[in-house]
This record gives sequence, structure tokens and C-alpha cells, in this order.
Amino acid sequence: MMLMFRSPLFLLLLYCATQTLGVKIESVPGVNSEGFIETELKKTVSLFCSSEADEELVWLRNGALVNLMEGNNKGRSSVCVTPVIYEDNDATFTCHLGRNTTVRDSVTLNVTYPPALSGSEEVAVEDAAMLVLRCDIWANPPVSSVSWTLNGSAVDLLGGGFTVTNDGFTSQLTTNRVFESLHEGTYQCTAISSVYGEYSKAFHVTVTEKTMKFPLMPMIAALVVVCLTALLAVVSRWDKITKCCK
Repeated sequence: MMLMFRSPLFLLLLYCATQTLGVKIESVPGVNSEGFIETELKKTVSLFCSSEADEELVWLRNGALVNLMEGNNKGRSSVCVTPVIYEDNDATFTCHLGRNTTVRDSVTLNVTYPPALSGSEEVAVEDAAMLVLRCDIWANPPVSSVSWTLNGSAVDLLGGGFTVTNDGFTSQLTTNRVFESLHEGTYQCTAISSVYGEYSKAFHVTVTEKTMKFPLMPMIAALVVVCLTALLAVVSRWDKITKCCK
């Protein structure tokens, strides 16, 4: 009978010990129910780890040790991420007891940012050459759509011989052969973000006359041949030249 009472008592004591030795991470801004901290680029995130026992605390970032100042690792410890950068997205911060790595708590940063699209760019391309326009659409969350216009109207992909590619990081508009009547004008790529709205960039494309490329290597080869021919001619007439000079 005594054994029946001791087992629940032992479990209760074990539970209390676990709670006492546990660690907890709090943050500004706060942690959501899924263990993520929502933040933005250039913001500041403050992390606080505490244990009820005055024990050594250790911080890890993606499994790598975080160096703490002296005195910032006993009972309560803090880490400041400032400013938040692109590489902080999906970074996981873990705090655990120094003497027991299994007693731990973790949070993950979710850094949101818009596509880096703004302003305009001047583009000069020769007639009959290839035209390539690129827009950086990298964003978190990913943009929902990307569109291209020419002089305010949707780009005629078939009529202009255009190809559009999108790998989630860059949207690229390409045509293999440029004609002034078809391709000169103002292009604009527009990306739509569900969080940040509309972002765009303009390209002012000017088609120039085709220039003759200077045939450097053939010219060098021809010059070498001429020099060697002249040298051989001088050598072959050297005797006559020296006789005339006496």
C-alpha cells in the first residue's frame, strides 16, 4: 500500500524539479504560439532567457555558441539582435542550462521585407543585339505576382520576341534581337506583396545604331605578317645596302 502512494509522490517531485530547472525565453517583440518572433529589417529584437535556479545559461544561434559578456550568463541572460538583417531570417536562438543541454528553450526569427525595387535605370542597346532587363523580387513573404509593361501597356511577349523568367529571386525580361521600332521605350516591372503592397522599377531603353566591332586579333596578325615581310626584305638586301654605304 505504501508503494502505491510513493509512486505518485515521486512523479510529483520529479515534475516540480523539472519546472524549477526549466529555462524560458521571452522577447521584445513577443513570441507567437508557434515559437516565432515576427520582425522586420533594421529593427531590434531583444531576447531574455531565465531559469528559476541561479545557474549558468548558454546561448546558441543556429547551433553556434553566442559569446556573452561576463555576468550575462547567470540566472537571467539577454541577447540583442540589432539591426536585424536578411541573414537573421529563420535564425533559431536557443538557451540551455550550462550543466544540462537538454533543459532548453528556442525561438526562431521571421524577418519580413519587401522587394528591393525602386527608381529607374538608363539602358542603351545596339540595334540587333540582345536585351536583358532584370528586377530583384526577393521578398519575405514572396511576392504574389510580377508584371512587365512597355510604355504603359503589357509587354507583347509574342510580338516582341520576349521571354520572361522568374526564379523567386529575379524576374528577367529577354529578347534576342532588338529593333528600334519594337523595343525602344520605357519598361517597368511591378511586384505585388501581400504585406507591403506594390513596388516597381523603370528601365528607359534606347536603341543605338549598330557599330562595327574592331577586329583586333586579325589586325594584330596582319601587322605581324607585314613586319616580318619587311624584315625579310631588309635582310635579303643587306649586302647591297652595305656596299652602297662604303
